[in-house]
Amino acid sequence: MNKAERVQFVVGTLQQLYPNPAIPLDHTDAYTMLIAVLLSAQCTDKRVNQITPLLFAKANTPQKMVKLRVEEIQAIIRPCGLAPAKAKAIHRLSEILLEKHNGDVPNTFEDLEHLPGVGHKTASVVMAQVFGQPAFPVDTHIHRLMHRWKLSNGKSVEQTERDAKRLFAQELWNKLHLQIIYFGREYCPARGHNESTCPICSKI
Repeated sequence: MNKAERVQFVVGTLQQLYPNPAIPLDHTDAYTMLIAVLLSAQCTDKRVNQITPLLFAKANTPQKMVKLRVEEIQAIIRPCGLAPAKAKAIHRLSEILLEKHNGDVPNTFEDLEHLPGVGHKTASVVMAQVFGQPAFPVDTHIHRLMHRWKLSNGKSVEQTERDAKRLFAQELWNKLHLQIIYFGREYCPARGHNESTCPICSKI
C-alpha cells in the first residue's frame, strides 16, 4: 500500500470498529471537561473517572473551586499523579476564568493555552470535544500508531499532529483521534503487540 491507500484503509477500519466513539472522560460541561483533561496528563482515563466524582461533588464550577484550598484539591486528586502541580493549576485557572472570562471556559486555543496547566494537547481536546472545533489532539497512543502505520516519523508529537492534519480530512479529525485512541488500547498496545493479529498492522 502507498501512503494514500494506508490512510484510506486506516479510516475505513476505524469507522467499522468504532462508528460512534464515546468521549472517554466523564464530564457534564466545558468546565468539568477541562478539569478532567488536565487531570489525565500522565494518568489513565479510568483513574481520572474514579477521582473526578469526588472532586466535583465538592466543586464543579470555578466559583466553588476557588473556595477550596489548594491542599484540599491536592488531597482529592493525589491518585492521578503530579497532584501538587495539578492542584495549583486547577485553583489558579478557576480564578482566571472568573477574573477574565466571566466564569466560562474560553473557546479559543489562545485563551485556553494561557490557562495554567493547559498545554496544546489539553486545549485541543477541549476545542474538539466541547466546542466542536477541528483539532487533532495527539496522545501517546496516536503518536505510537501514526509511527507504526508509517504515517509519521515519530520524532515528536508536534510533527505527528502536523502529519495527521495533513493526511486526514479535517471533518474526520475530532472523531478520528478518539477512534485511534480506542484502537491503540484494544488492538495496538505499546507492549505485547501482536502485529499478525492487529486488524491494521497486519494489513499495511
